[in-house]
Amino acid sequence: MNAPYPTVHLKNAWRSSHPWIFQRLVEKPTQRPKPGSIVDVIGVEGEWIGRGFYNGHSRIAVRILETHPDVPVDAGWFSRKIAEAVSLRRDVLKLDEVSNAWRVVHSEGDGMSGLVVDRYGDLLVVEFFSAGMFRHREWIYEALTEQFPGCRFHSFADEHVQKQESFDYRGSVPADPSIITEHGVRFRADPAGAHKTGFFADQRENREWLSRQVAGKRVLDLCCNTGGFGVYAAVRGASEVVGIDIDEDVIEIAKGNAKLNDARIKFVQADIFPWLRDASNAGDRYDVVVLDPAKMTRDREQVIPALKKYLDMNKLALGVVKPGGLLATFSCTGLVSEEQFLDMLRRAAFYANRTIQILKVSGAGADHPFMAHVQESRYLKAVFCRVVD
Repeated sequence: MNAPYPTVHLKNAWRSSHPWIFQRLVEKPTQRPKPGSIVDVIGVEGEWIGRGFYNGHSRIAVRILETHPDVPVDAGWFSRKIAEAVSLRRDVLKLDEVSNAWRVVHSEGDGMSGLVVDRYGDLLVVEFFSAGMFRHREWIYEALTEQFPGCRFHSFADEHVQKQESFDYRGSVPADPSIITEHGVRFRADPAGAHKTGFFADQRENREWLSRQVAGKRVLDLCCNTGGFGVYAAVRGASEVVGIDIDEDVIEIAKGNAKLNDARIKFVQADIFPWLRDASNAGDRYDVVVLDPAKMTRDREQVIPALKKYLDMNKLALGVVKPGGLLATFSCTGLVSEEQFLDMLRRAAFYANRTIQILKVSGAGADHPFMAHVQESRYLKAVFCRVVD
């Protein structure tokens, strides 16, 4: 309790183990610490609750990092936490055996709220989701360098995050791309030229599983982004692969990824809605259809419209699957629950007049863990289904 940290006091009794404490529950400090300062949190009866980042400008006033009063949050704390996260991936999950691209830190899932780190070979991509992580970035870089000697860094924070968390960051100098390998398939990870942190490592196991079902089949990869599912399919022996995306830039990256693997894929820049209607009207059918759209919303008020959009695109996608074929459909919208996503899919099948048999429901790979008491880290929904008729 004598640690040299400013204190913030709660207005109400705190009975949760969740790391987020919202602004309405916190007394406004007389001297407000700067956004991202480390503070001690004191309960209504004077009890010590925890230690973490305070931000008087954010909806999330406190992000609890440490619940042991005698443990300081300092450079050593980050060193230990990041070493634990890396050990999970290397020693327990043994990810180095299948890929040199994996998530190193998954925010709340690794007890480091507001920080995401992805590894692409010797390149570490650091994304800040909180002012606290940004403010203490030098400790983070130091701890990461201990685990990955000689690594390169590319850092950034989305504009909406900077606005919510009240910090300014133009990002680091763009890093050169890295060529990575997973399950024997090669990709160019380019954080300066693609969405998110440069590559979707969260889909690694889903790509591998689906690619084992595609030999000799016609495959359609909708919202293909940088070509992950399509490239896997071509490498694993699909007879034909077509990739569709509205974004011209990611199509170019996807073409490069196909070339890296000597894979023949037809990429088309198009909006999937009219493209699917035209394909359906022409009677064009595929053995395997992949639908992996970008995040639909960050706003709770927009969940219902997002589900409507998922419904429309899944209904259209089901219209181009051959009887007995496979549909692999995904949602990375964290605000949409697995239950809501499965219910949307049931309705899409009804409206498309198709019968679907669900073979597998999964999510992100094990390098994207979530704590049982922090469901927010669980964002990816993956459903693999057979279209019976």
